[in-house]
Amino acid sequence: MLKFKATILELIAKGLPLAEVMHGICLQIEERFQGVVCSVLILDRSGTLHPLAAPSLPEDYSQSLDNLTIGPNVGSCGTAAYLGQPVEVHDIARDPRWSPFPAFQEAALSLGLRACWSSPLVDEKNTVLATFALYFRVPRAPTGEERAIVDVCLHLCHLAFARHLRVADRERRANTDALTDLPNQGSFSRAIAHLGCEEPGAWGVLMIDLDNLKTVNDTFSHSAGDQLLQELAARLSRFVFPDSAFRVGGDEFAVLIKDPVRLQDMQKTATSLLEILSRPVECEKFSLVAEASIGGAIVAGDEAVPEDVRYKADLALHHAKESGRGGYVQFAKGVGKRMIARISSIESLDAALKEGRIEAWYQPVVRLADRRIVGFEALSRMVSPDGEIISASAFAEAAGDVRVASVLTHRMLSAVAEDMRAWSALGIDFGYVAVNVTAVDLRGGRLGETLDRLFPDERLMKRLILEVTERVYIGERDRLVCEALAHLRRRGVYIALDDFGTGFASLTHLLELSVDFIKVDQAFTARLPDDDVSGTIIAGLVAIAGKLGASVTAEGVETDAQAEKLLELGCQVGQGFLFSRGVPAGEAARLLMRHGASNPHGVPLPGGRIPAPREEAVLPTEAPRRRYTRTRAAGETG
Repeated sequence: MLKFKATILELIAKGLPLAEVMHGICLQIEERFQGVVCSVLILDRSGTLHPLAAPSLPEDYSQSLDNLTIGPNVGSCGTAAYLGQPVEVHDIARDPRWSPFPAFQEAALSLGLRACWSSPLVDEKNTVLATFALYFRVPRAPTGEERAIVDVCLHLCHLAFARHLRVADRERRANTDALTDLPNQGSFSRAIAHLGCEEPGAWGVLMIDLDNLKTVNDTFSHSAGDQLLQELAARLSRFVFPDSAFRVGGDEFAVLIKDPVRLQDMQKTATSLLEILSRPVECEKFSLVAEASIGGAIVAGDEAVPEDVRYKADLALHHAKESGRGGYVQFAKGVGKRMIARISSIESLDAALKEGRIEAWYQPVVRLADRRIVGFEALSRMVSPDGEIISASAFAEAAGDVRVASVLTHRMLSAVAEDMRAWSALGIDFGYVAVNVTAVDLRGGRLGETLDRLFPDERLMKRLILEVTERVYIGERDRLVCEALAHLRRRGVYIALDDFGTGFASLTHLLELSVDFIKVDQAFTARLPDDDVSGTIIAGLVAIAGKLGASVTAEGVETDAQAEKLLELGCQVGQGFLFSRGVPAGEAARLLMRHGASNPHGVPLPGGRIPAPREEAVLPTEAPRRRYTRTRAAGETG
C-alpha cells in the first residue's frame, strides 16, 4: 500500500496533467487486481460526464459516454454522480439502473464487463467532481481489499484534483478579463489560431468599440465606466451565445461568429447587437447609454492565417468610426485599401511628430477694403525626411485620429506661441493667429492647462483664436465641448466656427455656442460673384453675425471679383490664394512688416485692383464681445 501511495504521489508531485495522473492510478489498480478495469469520468457544471481516463477500455466506448447527463437511474457512474454516493451494480445485465440505456448496457456486456462499482469524488463543499469506477469481469460486489484501495485512491484523486483546480483557476485568471469575466485578448488569439481559412464563409469576426467610454469615465467616474463595461459584457455574452465574446482592450470587444444564420446576414446581427448595447444602463443616480461602432469580416478563403480575418475586421471598425460612428461596416476590398492607406498616413504623421518634422505655416487673413493683413491662420506642414514640404491636406485624415490629434494640436500651439513671442520681440503687430483644435482636445479637459503653459503672457493668449468645425460639437453628447469652449472664451481666447455651412443644423449651432468669428466655407465663396443664392446666404449670415456680436471671414478668396462681391455683401475680412498661400514664420513676418494693418506705411497685398473702401473691419482685439443665449443677446461684457 505504501509503495502504491508513493507511486501516485510522485505522479502528482511531478505536476503532470490531471488526465495523466488518473491514467497512472487506473494502471496501478489494474496491475494490482487482475480482471478489474478502471475508469474515471469528470463532471462539468452543467451536470454532464466526460471521459478522463480509461486505459483498458476501447476509445469508442469511452467516447460514447461523453456528454452523458447524470440522473437517478443513469448506469453506475451517472447515478453515483447524481446521488453523490457510491453505487454498486453487481450484475449489469439485470440492474434497473442500466436497463434505460440498452446501447450502453449492450456495449459493456460485449466487452466482457459484468459488474460496476462507481464512487463519486467530492470536494470540501460536497460538490461532485468526478466518478471513480471499477468494472468486474464477473457479476460480483467489490472485495474488502478493493474497497480499501479505492478509499486510498479517492484521497489521492482529491489531491490531484485540488492541484488541477488551482492550475485551472490560474489559467482561467490568465485568460479571463478580471472586470467583465469575459475571455481576454490572449484567449481570442488562441480561439482563432486553430481555425481554418480554406472554406469561405465558415466563420467571421465582429470587432466592437465603445465610442464614449472615456467621456463616461471623465464625466461620471471610472466606477461608472466599469459598471457600464460589466453590463455591456453580460449583454454581449448572452446575445452571441453559443458563439463567443471576448474583451480585447479597454473599450473594445470581439465576437467570434460560427453560427451559419448569423454569418449569412452579419449586417442584421450587428444591427441587433448595436440595439441591445444602446439600451440604457441604470446606475445609482443616472442612466448611461453606450455608443458603439462595429466592424466585421468573414473568412474569404484567401487569407494566409486566421489573424488576417481579425485584421480585416479591425480595418472595417476603423472605417465605421471614421464614417460617422454608431454603425456597422463589413470589410470589403475598397474599405481595406482605404484604411491601409489611412493607417500608413497615421504612421507617417506620428513619425513626423516624434521627429519634430511638423511646422506651423501661416496664411494671411486680410481686410478686404484695403488688402492689409489683420491676422493669420496657422496651417500645419509636414517636412518629409528628404526635406519636401507636405501640406495638411495630404495628412488631414490622419490628423483626425484620436491617438495623434492632441499631439498635433500641442505641437501647433507650441510653434504658434513661439512665433508670436518672436514677432512681439521684434515689435511686429501680427493682429491675431487662429489655430484649429479638435473634439479630442476639448473633451480631454486639459486644453486650458496647455494654453496656460504655452502662453504665460495673457496678452499673447488674447491674440489667439481657436477654430472648431461644426462636427466638433454636433449633438447633446458633446455638451462637454460647448462648456470647454465657453470656459476658454471667458478667459479671453477667441472662438471661431470654421467651414460654416458644410455641416448640419448650422443656425442651431449658432444658438448653442457663443463664437467670435464665423468662417464661411470656400464652397460659398467659389460661387461668387454670379451665384445669387450663395450671395444671399452670405449676406444673411453677415446680418446674423452682426446681431450676435461676431465677425464673418470668407475663406477661399481667389479672384478680385469675389473680393469685390464679398465687400458688397458686407463681409469685410477674407483669406485665400488671391492674397497669399501659407508661408513659413519668417516670410509671415516680412509680409506683416510690409502689409500689416497696423503699419502706417504698409501697402496692400498684391492681387489686382483694390475694391472701393467700405467700413473698416474691426480687429478682434478691438471688438466688443457679447454673451448671448439661445434666444437673444444678453448685453455686452466688455
